Amino acid sequence: MSLIRKLHLSIWKLSSKLGPFAPFIAMLILGLIMLSAARVGLVLWKLDRVTSTGKLVEIMLQGVRVDIIQLCLIALMPLLLAPILATQRLFKIWQKFTYVWVSIALVLLVFLEAATPGFIGEYDVRPNRIFVEYLKYPNEVFSMLWRGFKVEIFSALAAVALAGWLVHGFMRPWLGMQPNWSNKKLWLVWPLIFVLTAFGIRSTLGHRPANPALFAITADSMVNSLVLNSGYSVVYATYNLIKETKSSDIYGKMPREDIFKITGAKEADLPTLTTLNPSNQREKPLNLVIILQESLGATFVESLGGVPVTPNLEKLKEQGIWFEQLYSTGTRSVRGIEAVVTGFQPTPADSTVKLSKSQKNFFSIAALLEKQGYHTEFIYGGESHFDNMRSFFMGNGFNYIVDQKDYKNPVFTSSWGVSDEDLLNKTHEQLLAHHQAGKPFFTLAFSSSNHSPFEFPDGRIELYEQPKSTDNNAVKYADYAIGEFFKKAQKSAYWQDTVFLIVADHDIRVRGADLVPIERFHIPALILGAGIKPQRYTGLASQLDLPVTMLSLMGIHGQHPMTGRDLSSIAPDSPGRAMMQYNDNYGWMEESELGKQVVVLRSGKSPAHGLYDAKTKKLAEVPPPANAKLLEERALANVLLPDLLYNEQRYHLP
Repeated sequence: MSLIRKLHLSIWKLSSKLGPFAPFIAMLILGLIMLSAARVGLVLWKLDRVTSTGKLVEIMLQGVRVDIIQLCLIALMPLLLAPILATQRLFKIWQKFTYVWVSIALVLLVFLEAATPGFIGEYDVRPNRIFVEYLKYPNEVFSMLWRGFKVEIFSALAAVALAGWLVHGFMRPWLGMQPNWSNKKLWLVWPLIFVLTAFGIRSTLGHRPANPALFAITADSMVNSLVLNSGYSVVYATYNLIKETKSSDIYGKMPREDIFKITGAKEADLPTLTTLNPSNQREKPLNLVIILQESLGATFVESLGGVPVTPNLEKLKEQGIWFEQLYSTGTRSVRGIEAVVTGFQPTPADSTVKLSKSQKNFFSIAALLEKQGYHTEFIYGGESHFDNMRSFFMGNGFNYIVDQKDYKNPVFTSSWGVSDEDLLNKTHEQLLAHHQAGKPFFTLAFSSSNHSPFEFPDGRIELYEQPKSTDNNAVKYADYAIGEFFKKAQKSAYWQDTVFLIVADHDIRVRGADLVPIERFHIPALILGAGIKPQRYTGLASQLDLPVTMLSLMGIHGQHPMTGRDLSSIAPDSPGRAMMQYNDNYGWMEESELGKQVVVLRSGKSPAHGLYDAKTKKLAEVPPPANAKLLEERALANVLLPDLLYNEQRYHLP
């Protein structure tokens, strides 16, 4: 008899002692073996990062604890039905029901673990809320996966098929068992089983039940995610998405008056309402074009310490205001849209682009400009419903949307829509038409070529590397499209009365061993166009500062609730601040005499402190400095403020 056969029989011999609860004991044993094996594989894959934390044993032991939580969660629902269905009269129904329940659960766990390496390779973390959110967009996501991740798809499908066959064989003994417990024994033992299961889910006698914060035992977010299993990570992400509007509370609480005092907000209908007095006084305000570049972080800009794949951007920066220390607010496109279009500060919740209370009567620069007579439009190469963009834009000031269906005979179509070339050709056409119509305009153009699986037309660029479908090559193509667009724009009539902003939504594959990998939040931004003089802005700045700055340069007068700074009205080396949301960690960075001080707020943990060296792009952890309390309070107030404004719906035009 083989070892596996003996193990199989031993598991069911042990499980059968608990009568109608046998399938849950068998699931617990097999699940622990399977999930632990998957974790061992991931740890071996990322062994250098795991061993650098010095907590290999703790990672494995705490991982077993998480696996017990997950398996007890799976058992909870059928256990609630056990006092009725597990009786002798209904035992056959109970057998079939639990057979199907346990089998599906085990196969799903296998699927999620099989999908994990590919997800970590892309996002440097186990499947999380991004995994859940992408389920809403099957067409776009499946197309991307099919074109760029065929190996991962077939590997996952093979794992699921194999798991289904093996689980069927594993569970077969259960279907042959006879009801050997009386109803009285069932009802007497059930409360004990239920209590043990509930404790397994809670996993602690402390005030709060276990959650992912409890297992954040290192400073490396990816390593912390290895402690979890992917089923638990996805379940918890789903739970958080349901309760996301109160998520800033995970960092702690602060009296309302203190939030306002620290942030400069006021107890009023619009606590952050500000009157904009533009730095450029104009009789006729300028038009505005924002080109939001997908995943074009500083890692792709040589002068910012990246690889040399943006030669056109490097040339154009000599003609405008170039930001050397600008940081994104997050790691997703909708977070970048939120910052650049609405000036709203980040929170651990999803971007307001996707939240229910911000789908109408929520501030955007489009809403402000629309009231001042501007034509406002969003131009995208893909399907604009993705990430809820269409709904958010149409409800908050955008008059018109161009998306994939509006392109006739595009040069190239990829998984994510038409190419950047097509996008910017269409943008040029629209700007010419707007200028001829004589109405002021605001156009937001959002690129998509630099997105996995990195598809773009042949013959446009000299490839930076082989094979063709890499991020570096895709960025070089996106840069080519920018260069071609501005060649035409600078010769066009609309150039003389339009100001342009080129900025990234975020960097690609934001990851790292730090609590917040600040170097991956570093992004390029360039303002150029009518009346813009060349300048290097060297002070610390955030994406949040850009919309206020653009309105000021346009010559717009008005009131708005944005909290960003007008960078055009201060010295280019002015000390600044930046805020960065990285999964459940919130990073606040500000310039002081000590340098770029960083405080990281964490769920269920005390704040961590560090100093960031922009030249080496390294974050050094340090003990709490003398001004630690001040930094922590400032960070907490600034993450609680947007939560308050959103929930009370106090972020809109007056």
